[in-house]
Amino acid sequence: MKIERVDDKTVKCFLSNEELEEYDIDYKDFVLRSEKAKEIVKEIIEQATEEVGYKPPQFAFDLQIMMLPDQGLVLTFSEKEPFEGREGEQIVEYLKQMRNVLMQAREKLGTAAGSLGGEKGTSSDSAAQDGKAPGARPDYAIFAFEDLGSVMEYASAMPANLRVQSSLYKWKDLFYLYLKKGGASYERYSRACVQALEFGELYAADEAHLLLLKEHGECLIAEKALKKLRLS
Repeated sequence: MKIERVDDKTVKCFLSNEELEEYDIDYKDFVLRSEKAKEIVKEIIEQATEEVGYKPPQFAFDLQIMMLPDQGLVLTFSEKEPFEGREGEQIVEYLKQMRNVLMQAREKLGTAAGSLGGEKGTSSDSAAQDGKAPGARPDYAIFAFEDLGSVMEYASAMPANLRVQSSLYKWKDLFYLYLKKGGASYERYSRACVQALEFGELYAADEAHLLLLKEHGECLIAEKALKKLRLS
């Protein structure tokens, strides 16, 4: 186990294939946050504290996983700033940024339905059909992921009590996760959307594209996708 200090808040740990075999653990355990993985993470943090003077974050940390073919994998730990601890003005600004991201996606992708074979209107038309004013806060979005592992990693990072609605589709070589605010607060829903951008890309923020996925794609999980992926 080789540990490297990147900066005051970040450390990297290299686990060889031999060590992974010795621990009887693999990439999937870290993605799904299994009990074995939690024990290894605890051991790594303790060793990092002793060897390189790493100070574990007070609140929480981000864990990034990178596979090294025929060698092993690298785990990167970095401190995560708690959303709940930010000042009120910062929270408001955070929500404004989230709204802008989704509204820009509506404008940019509003005509994509037509180019993909549908005869849908513009993004403003879609908003009107959905019964939403142009300036209304969007409460649904679709994110595209390159592989299922990225979706599972994102799902495992979400709180178990997050009350959003979610569905998973596959179309061509990509996986699409549909997120709707549901019973979650707008603050928690917005945070979930922003975190999704760490694992995938925003595909659309209008219902027209969901209809395209239902028509042309394969529905893998119709409802409670995040919960089912987190438990798989």
